[in-house]
Amino acid sequence: MPFLFLIIPVAILIFVIAVYNSLAAKRANVQNAFAGIDVQLKKRCDLVPNLVSSVKAYMQHESGTLEKLTGLRTRAVAATDPAERLSLDKEMSGALKNLMAQVEAYPALKASSNVEQLQRSLNEIEEQISASRRAYNAAVTEYNLAIRIFPNNLLAGMFGHTESPLYEAAPEERSNPNVGDLFNK
Repeated sequence: MPFLFLIIPVAILIFVIAVYNSLAAKRANVQNAFAGIDVQLKKRCDLVPNLVSSVKAYMQHESGTLEKLTGLRTRAVAATDPAERLSLDKEMSGALKNLMAQVEAYPALKASSNVEQLQRSLNEIEEQISASRRAYNAAVTEYNLAIRIFPNNLLAGMFGHTESPLYEAAPEERSNPNVGDLFNK
């Protein structure tokens, strides 16, 4: 009988340790997935000055777009808060799409091999960012689910585990594009 009084606390301790380790591993996966996004965003930020300088000569009257993009890049490089980085990423994606649309309107610029190479590099990085966002959201979903399920939810708060935000697309990225408008430009 005294053996039973020893087994129950040890079993509870083992359970608590297992839950703690599981949640800690899932939080580390979220942090790792965010770091993957961060690496791709850094690559994009490194590419932006080259792109801006390549198109600057052709697009003097589009300086507002270039200045906005440069400002967003500066803020993104300096940001340390993950939520702020994700917000700046959304803004930068929109500014880059706008710039690429403007580049398409300049035949000489579009034909430039430097700009063409930068566009290809930027498209590749955007695809990698998209893949990193999917990996991040998968890790966040798994982590958030682990925090919510019983009995983990009883211990998660005690261990300081809170839900992480999912990466969500900006509202303008959710709307369906009007293909007719694209052809009329």
